[in-house]
Amino acid sequence: MSSSVSATEEVRVSALTPLKLVGLACVFFALCLDIGATLSPAWVTAEDQYYLSLWDSCWKPVSSVEWSCSSTLATDWQIATLALLLGGAALTLFSFLVALISLCFGSRSRCYKTIAVMLFSAVVLQVCSLVLFPIKFIETVSLRVYHEFNWGYGLAWGSTIFSFGGAILYCLNPKNYEDYY
Repeated sequence: MSSSVSATEEVRVSALTPLKLVGLACVFFALCLDIGATLSPAWVTAEDQYYLSLWDSCWKPVSSVEWSCSSTLATDWQIATLALLLGGAALTLFSFLVALISLCFGSRSRCYKTIAVMLFSAVVLQVCSLVLFPIKFIETVSLRVYHEFNWGYGLAWGSTIFSFGGAILYCLNPKNYEDYY
């Protein structure tokens, strides 16, 4: 009886490696950071006079107390940035759902490569958007005051880094590590 219990424990432990759990946690954190970055009002700020998000561009004239805002969806580079970032977030969401479903239904090892490919694709899309954004911002927007890329932009980079970490963890072959777990 004790041999059947230890064999069951071995199967349970080897089927669900800590690498894949950490990978799933990375994908979850990436998804949360994607949501935060997408909804963030502060991708670029300039002293208390200018804010730029993925959706709005707001500025306050020096002589006024009211903010004036306009949509950022009027320029092609801002639309491209948003589309690339949302495409990466969609792939991250889909890979999270596939990983979660495969975890619940026990078809884990068949989905690892698919999850990793989706995450690497999400990373490529997000890196493209995060490189495009500052280049085109600096090229097209002329602010005469000090400005900085703010926490919304940082959240997007954090999401990209977590997606990359999750992709690497899903690439690791669990069969090589079963003896350690």
